[in-house]
Amino acid sequence: MFLLSWLIGFGRFWYDFIIGDDWTVAAAILAGLIVTAILNSRGVTAWWLVPVIVVVMVAVSLRRAGRT
Repeated sequence: MFLLSWLIGFGRFWYDFIIGDDWTVAAAILAGLIVTAILNSRGVTAWWLVPVIVVVMVAVSLRRAGRT
């Protein structure tokens, strides 16, 4: 029983840590990582893509939070 409650707590922590209050930011970062991996596997240098997505999504998130 202790192990099960520990696993549930561990899963909830990571869900809250990664997803947090705005799942769209997490989805955009995941999509950016996938696109970067695909581009890198085809020989395209795409290291810059994830930082650009992070900056854009932080701006979008702050704009949405400022409206409420």
